Amino acid sequence: MARRPPPRYSDRRSNPSPSPPPSPKSNINYGTIALFGGIFVLGIGVGIGVSSNASFDPKNVASREVIDKSAPNAELCVQYGASAIVADMRIFLTLNPFSVFVTQPQMQPGCVLRRSNMNLLEQKRLITSEQARDCRNRMNTFGFVGSLESKPTIDCIYPNDAAGNLFLNPPGSVNPRSEGENF
Repeated sequence: MARRPPPRYSDRRSNPSPSPPPSPKSNINYGTIALFGGIFVLGIGVGIGVSSNASFDPKNVASREVIDKSAPNAELCVQYGASAIVADMRIFLTLNPFSVFVTQPQMQPGCVLRRSNMNLLEQKRLITSEQARDCRNRMNTFGFVGSLESKPTIDCIYPNDAAGNLFLNPPGSVNPRSEGENF
């Protein structure tokens, strides 16, 4: 018995294609989708709020505001300079054998005055005019730890801009430093 090959082309008129079956009606409407979307966004918000560890506890220095409030003479410091975290530590260097040892830093709040405001310390008779002149001639400024009313520790300090601040100008950015950042 000889087999016939299948026809190459089917006659469309004789075999009409079946129409697609009617789709079942969806039980989810736009209100349900909006409800689930709202719950999703609310869940993300609550999750961020719960996992946030921002605290205004003095043991947690997580923001500039906490540092500003902790600075000695906070109002004067913010108006005429910038609040700072001061790290006092000592470095011991041996030459034979060559080794470097560092003490545990002592962290305390401090203040750095702008060069244009160094005369405030002179007016309060905390530094002499000679100390101010020497510090100013070296293009430095003053920083202090402790309240200005009760024997603060005042030092002539110099800005170290050699490394730059990579947080302010990330690679590829074109934002110049503002004048307010200069001391």
